[in-house]
Amino acid sequence: MALFSSLTPVFIAIICVLIGVILKKTSEEKDKRETKSKPLSRPWVDEDLKDGTDHHLEEEEWQGLDKNVAHIPFFAERYSEAEMIKRSQMFYELLNKRRSVRFLSDEMVPREVIDNVIRTAGTSPSGAHTEPWTFVVVQDPYLKHKIREIVEEEEEINYKKRMGDRWVNDLKRLRTNWIKEYLDTAPYLILIFKQVYGRLPNGKKKTHYYNEISVSIACGILLAALQVLTLPTLLLLRRILRMENQRSEQCKSTLLGCCCSAAAHCSVFSLHGAESKENAQGMGCH
Repeated sequence: MALFSSLTPVFIAIICVLIGVILKKTSEEKDKRETKSKPLSRPWVDEDLKDGTDHHLEEEEWQGLDKNVAHIPFFAERYSEAEMIKRSQMFYELLNKRRSVRFLSDEMVPREVIDNVIRTAGTSPSGAHTEPWTFVVVQDPYLKHKIREIVEEEEEINYKKRMGDRWVNDLKRLRTNWIKEYLDTAPYLILIFKQVYGRLPNGKKKTHYYNEISVSIACGILLAALQVLTLPTLLLLRRILRMENQRSEQCKSTLLGCCCSAAAHCSVFSLHGAESKENAQGMGCH
């Protein structure tokens, strides 16, 4: 009896050790299962934008690009401080005149001009130089009218159901609605698509990193290029184009732009952007 009593603490200690080992093993197995169930980390996917970069790929593999891209000499003209200040001020004043114009002229613009501004937009930076954009120029009157019908149908649903009371109330002061007659009037419509992924030579999908941001930057450059030519523009956002885009899951419509001259009776909203001091909010910005 005395022997049993003396061994009891030993048995208790052994049992505690065994329980600890079993719990640890169970925890490790659980961690392994959770790790397997978690999607692969892709930091280039912006959760706020939901840009589709995380589209399922058949395999994680090298993108099929050259392993080593050669470096070449870079030459850029350097300006004096005075010249930089002068040019930056002139550029700001030019772009500050940009307005969203809804009263458009049917006066033709040379097609070469449209091609050049799209080439300019194509100089935009992109994630891993994947250039995930497609610009489609529509000039045919029938196609423009079909696009108008689709846009107006979607916009009416937006105003009546999707946008909500707050958004609709915010638009009341601008007196906008779902009627888009200017889509028939403008000589050119530019449809901008983001390529959610590309294709490798072997047919497999290729990741297009930050495709939403890359295409947005390209659209900004397109707007600036048109403004330099004093060609008014109006952009319509992606949601009202979703039915028009029947291309494939690979390309998603992002923006629709009207490119033309302003009508003789054109007027715009008396709105102005924030001054530079309001925009320059950052470390060391005053």
